[in-house]
Amino acid sequence: MNSEANWAQAAQQMQETLGEGLKQAMSAMAGVGLGTAPGFAQLGMPELPKAGPPLQLDPAKLLEIQQSYLQEASALWNGGLQAAGAQAAADRRFSAEAWHKNPVAEFAASAYLLNARTLMGLADALQGDAKTRARVRFAVEQWMAAAAPSNFLALNADAQKKAIDTQGESIAQGLTNLLHDMKQGHVSMTDESIFEIGKNVATTEGAVVFENEFFQLIEYKPLTAKVYEKPFLLVPPCINKYYILDLQPDNSLIRYAVAQGHRTFVISWRNPDESMAEKTWDDYIEHAVIQAITVTQDITGAKSINALGFCVGGTMLATGLAVLAARGEKPVTSATFLTSLLEFSDTGILDIFIDEQSVQFREMQMGQGGLLKGQDLASTFSFLRPNDLVWNYVVGNYLKGETPPPFDLLYWNSDSTNLPGPYYAWYLRNTYFENNLAKPGKLTVCGEKIDLGKVDLPVYIYGSREDHIVPVAGAYASTQLLPGKKRFVMGASGHIAGVINPPAKMKRSYWTNDKSAQGKFAASQADWLKGAQEHPGSWWTDWSDWLKGQAGKQIAAPKTYGSRSYKTIEAAPGRYVKARA
Repeated sequence: MNSEANWAQAAQQMQETLGEGLKQAMSAMAGVGLGTAPGFAQLGMPELPKAGPPLQLDPAKLLEIQQSYLQEASALWNGGLQAAGAQAAADRRFSAEAWHKNPVAEFAASAYLLNARTLMGLADALQGDAKTRARVRFAVEQWMAAAAPSNFLALNADAQKKAIDTQGESIAQGLTNLLHDMKQGHVSMTDESIFEIGKNVATTEGAVVFENEFFQLIEYKPLTAKVYEKPFLLVPPCINKYYILDLQPDNSLIRYAVAQGHRTFVISWRNPDESMAEKTWDDYIEHAVIQAITVTQDITGAKSINALGFCVGGTMLATGLAVLAARGEKPVTSATFLTSLLEFSDTGILDIFIDEQSVQFREMQMGQGGLLKGQDLASTFSFLRPNDLVWNYVVGNYLKGETPPPFDLLYWNSDSTNLPGPYYAWYLRNTYFENNLAKPGKLTVCGEKIDLGKVDLPVYIYGSREDHIVPVAGAYASTQLLPGKKRFVMGASGHIAGVINPPAKMKRSYWTNDKSAQGKFAASQADWLKGAQEHPGSWWTDWSDWLKGQAGKQIAAPKTYGSRSYKTIEAAPGRYVKARA
């Protein structure tokens, strides 16, 4: 490639080749969406709404990408197989020794990484609105993650070496694993046979003291001689199971609350079946959130309680409190919101899935009845991090014949739940798409015009810094909506690992801001962070100190579960949490 003509021809070929890759990736999100791309449907690849108008590439950026590609490709080719290793070694998918001992495989990995960088550069060079560009970038990321040579036995040097070393046993075991996962309906992320709900996860001692068609209410056995007079109710998200808050004794937020002297109750959601296919958002607020508050009061005799909502559970708790406020009732003294959205202007990566067309489709599909299958939702969340939560296990389980190690959090992650269609369709339109919950008087829920500005009580708001489901700025936005005394705390890590961070392990950090502690909240989380102070360890201790200030005096711990009107139904964790989707 010495002449300008050859360089021009190479540039044209590169543009056509990579342009075709970009075209294929973009076409995957056109029509019915990514879910129909070859081989993706079987893995549950999430669907995206139809692509918008034709997109244009920035000519200057395109030229820059072309030149960069040609330089790197020329260096890779001229350097030969010996020079390929440096480019692939840094990527975890190609870091095994077998890749470096096989020059052809190493070269293929390096060439793939170069093409992936170039495709992502092309995606970033697209001109258009931010949402469309984000969709294209997401589609390209999915396509490139799926096309990695590590995902194919014919190209994966590490899997080939294992097949030779085990005399083919790894391939046989991989086929067995594949058949097992096809039968169970999802890719195994952990050895699920190791875990049993109530035996080695969800083990905090307690009893079910109330149930209806929506939930069971669990009361936990006190671990202290005295408890605070105001009981504590946890509202977990109904899009997954409550025991994320009670995995093991040493990382259980529920057990921690009990050990701090709180008389603790938790909602355990029923896993919906066809009998609940017509249940609505209003049903869940009236007959679950508000009902649980009332029953907790009745059992304990308390005039008011403290409550916590996690993720969608926080959105539901806030909605329930707004309904009660509209009725002139104030049964909750304080509320904690963990990685919850009340103001939906910043929804992060999930925004790419939401537009009028997609919302209308869901409304027509299941707005009057039906179920959103739990595995569909779980797959969407997994593909937000495809290399870590999908292809990593495809390679390990099927190409290498490995059994993933036992991990309680990943067992919970695979234990999906269904959602009633009308509930889901209402939630999509009125929160993620139209942000109506943040608009005073816009929504009527349970027969009441609701206004979060009337939910006037002390609140503790927590957001995780690396949360890709509830961006920390989105969690912070609740400080601008709720009128009561507020405390905002940011923790390190993501949506789950940031929340489940017990003090005893002394992991990570959290941030507070003294000015916000005095009620002076900046307009944005970025401005709040400028005056924030980092603290080593878990935010749980900060929250515990705050909650004790809301919990009243201490009284003798109860000797039995429930009350005369609410007898023990069964031991915790109860039947509902054990039902599979």
